[in-house]
Amino acid sequence: MEIKTAGKAGYRKHCSRASLLVQTKRLLRRFGLQARKSLGQHFLVDEEVLWAIASAAELTTSDVVMEIGPGLGVLTRELARQAGRVITVELDSSLATALKQTLASAKNVTVVDGDILKLEPAALLGGQETANYKVVANLPYYITSAVLRHFLEAKIKPGVMVVMVQKEVAEAIVAKPGRMSLLSVSVQFYGEPVIVSYVPARCFYPAPEVDSAILRITLYPQPVVAASDSVGFFRLVRAGFCASRKQLANSLAQGLGLPKAEILPLLEKAAIISKRRAETLTVTEWAQLWQAFKGMSD
Repeated sequence: MEIKTAGKAGYRKHCSRASLLVQTKRLLRRFGLQARKSLGQHFLVDEEVLWAIASAAELTTSDVVMEIGPGLGVLTRELARQAGRVITVELDSSLATALKQTLASAKNVTVVDGDILKLEPAALLGGQETANYKVVANLPYYITSAVLRHFLEAKIKPGVMVVMVQKEVAEAIVAKPGRMSLLSVSVQFYGEPVIVSYVPARCFYPAPEVDSAILRITLYPQPVVAASDSVGFFRLVRAGFCASRKQLANSLAQGLGLPKAEILPLLEKAAIISKRRAETLTVTEWAQLWQAFKGMSD
């Protein structure tokens, strides 16, 4: 994604960014709009990044794509060219009105004016379950976790999510044992996340203060424990991370309000050394530990 100043390749990269920036400014002027800081709006102005997002989604004409935060619709047009159907949800009513005009010729695009966190994916899909439903989003940083949770916990889940998030958040989500967190467990419980590429702040207008990353999450057919157990599972995980610098036996005792003497045999049953810390456990080990705790309460 870096701009190179020498050679034809560098010239093309510079031109692609410049042309999309000009187009963005023109559309903002046309509709009397400006980026709203309160909504975390930063418009993508780099075509290479746009193509990288679409490529990561691996779209086919049988896919239904749900795009969150389309902004001025530059990515929407590319998605519409590759997918069978695009449902794009925009919180900013002024932007949604503009999109309905600029995307009027794209017959496979539906623009929804609303808050995705208040809309059930099943309702947006018209009640149809589809294995080809994918989510693509250039997410405002302040709602990243909420949007991920909204789709990962939905009754009808996507098969794939490709989202632009803050670089540090992406790295936290894909973390390996030793650097795990409640966030990484919460996502890896449902699917496999990978960072597709990093995106410099200058690829947006206006430029944010931090760099971003394109994150792809491929959801598992089923999570690591039964869906009916997810509330109890995450109660256990939250307890484990309530004092993450402590040894696991101590943090669990504190977080669950149980005597340490009751925690130790459960850790032993799950084959987890009590002196380990929460950030060292894999999602599979958390599932083993949950089974031990569940057995205690059954």
